[in-house]
Amino acid sequence: MTSVEPSSSGQPFGSKVTVYVVACWIFAAFGGLMFGYDIGISGGVTSMDDFLKKFFPAIYERKLHAKENNYCKYDDQLLQLFTSSLYLAALVASFGASKACNVLGRKPTISLASVLFTLGAVVSGTAPNKVLLIIGRILFGIGVGFGNESVPLFLSEVAPMQHRGAVNILFQLFVTIGILIANLVNYAVSSIHPNGWRIALGLAGVPAIFLFMGSLIITETPSSLIERGKEIEGKEALKKIRGVDDVESELEQIKLACEISRQVKHPYKKLFKRASMPPLIIGISIQVFQQFTGINAIMFYAPVLFQTVGFKGNGSLLSAVITGVVNVLSTLVSIVAVDRIGRRKLLLQACVQMFISMVAIGSILLIHLKPTGSLDKGLAAVVVVLVCMFVMSFAWSWGPMGWLIPSETFPLETRTAGFAFAVSANMFFTFVIAQAFLSMLCNMRAYIFFFFALWILIMGLFVVFLLPETKGVPIDSMTERVWKKHPVWRKFMGKEVVKNYEMT
Repeated sequence: MTSVEPSSSGQPFGSKVTVYVVACWIFAAFGGLMFGYDIGISGGVTSMDDFLKKFFPAIYERKLHAKENNYCKYDDQLLQLFTSSLYLAALVASFGASKACNVLGRKPTISLASVLFTLGAVVSGTAPNKVLLIIGRILFGIGVGFGNESVPLFLSEVAPMQHRGAVNILFQLFVTIGILIANLVNYAVSSIHPNGWRIALGLAGVPAIFLFMGSLIITETPSSLIERGKEIEGKEALKKIRGVDDVESELEQIKLACEISRQVKHPYKKLFKRASMPPLIIGISIQVFQQFTGINAIMFYAPVLFQTVGFKGNGSLLSAVITGVVNVLSTLVSIVAVDRIGRRKLLLQACVQMFISMVAIGSILLIHLKPTGSLDKGLAAVVVVLVCMFVMSFAWSWGPMGWLIPSETFPLETRTAGFAFAVSANMFFTFVIAQAFLSMLCNMRAYIFFFFALWILIMGLFVVFLLPETKGVPIDSMTERVWKKHPVWRKFMGKEVVKNYEMT
C-alpha cells in the first residue's frame, strides 16, 4: 500500500506499508503487552486465597468473616504496596530511560526493558517472602518505565504521518490484550492450589521474551540515528521503514530537527522555558487525567470490585474477563477512528459516556449495596454492564490518547525529556490511585465513583478549551502548525517569545 504525506512545506513524503515495517510496529507493541499483563494480573493475584494466606494472612482471615465489610475487606497498605510499588519504580526509571533513549537509542532501550521485566517475572514467581515479592515488583516497574518511555516514542517516530495515530495506538491495543490474557490466566490458575498465583506472576516473562526477540529484528528510528550523528544509517533506516528509495524530503526535515536538537545541551532546562510549556502541560495533563478517569482503579481491582457487588470466587474473575474483551474490541475502534475523526472528538464523546457510567455505578452502590451483604443478581449484572460501558469509552479515547498525544507533540530537542515527564506523571498518579484506591473504597464507599465522575467532567472542559487537534500534522511540524495557532497556547509562542526561544 503506497501513500503520500505532506511535509511542513507542502512537499510530499512517499511511503509504502511493507511487511517489515508492520512487523516492527507489532514487535515493539509487545511493550504494551508487558504493561497490560501486569495491570491485569495484579488484581487477580491479590484476590487469590493461596496468595493471601502466604503473604497477607490477616486479610485472608478478614475475608472469611461472615459479616465482612464489602468496602473494607481488602484495605491493607502492604497489599496495596504490592501493586503500587511497580509504578513508583517506573516513575524513577522513566528518567533513566529518557537518557538511555538519547544516548543508546530507542531500540537498545526496548531490549533493556524486556530483560528487566523478565527478571521481575522470575523473582516474583519464585518469591518465598514479602521482601522478594516487592523486589520483583520493583524490577517489573523498572522494566515498565523503560518500555513505556521507549515504545510509544519508537512507534510515533517510525510511523508515516497519516497512520501515526493508528500505529501508536498499537501500544494501547497490546496493553488491553495483555489485560485480557492476564484475566484469562487468573481465571485458569485460580483453581491450581497452592501455587496458581506463582504461575500467574511467572508468565509475565512471556511477553517480555517476545519483546526482546522483537527488539533484535526492529530497526532503530531514523530520528534517533541522525540525532546521534549516524546520518548514513539514518537514511537507510528511513528507506527501510518507508519502503521507498526517495526519502530526501523527509530526511531533510529530520536532519533540520536533529540540528536544532544537537544545539540543545540541556533538554530538561529547555523544557521549562516558556515556549516549551504548551506540549509539557498537555503531555503531563493528559497522562494525569488518564489515571483520574478511574480506569486503573477498575482494572486493577475488577475481581475485587465484582466480589464486592456479589460475584463470588471464579465468577468475579470471569466478569473481569468480560471487561477485558470489551477493552480489546473497543481499542480497535480507536485504531480505525483516530486518524479519521481526530483526537478531540474521541476524547469528548468518551467523557460523556464515562461520566454517565460512573454516576450510575455510584448511584446503584450508594442506594443498594450496604457494608454487609451483596447486590441481587439483577443489579450486579447492571453494574457489570455499566463497567463495560465505562471501559468501552475509555478504550477508544483516554487510554490510547494518553500515550499518543504526549509522544507526538514535543519537538525532537525535548521529545525524550518531555515524554519522560509525561510517563513519570502517569506512573506517579497510577501509584497514587493503586496505593489509595482500596483505602478510598473503604472510607468513601460508593462516593468514590462520584469522585472520579467529577474528574471526568474537569477533563472534558480541559479538552474543549486547551487541547489542540494534532490529526494530520507531521511530528516535526507541531510548533508551527499547532502551538503557534492555538488561541491559548500561541500566547506562549508569541513574537517576543519566539525571538527569545534560543538554544540552551
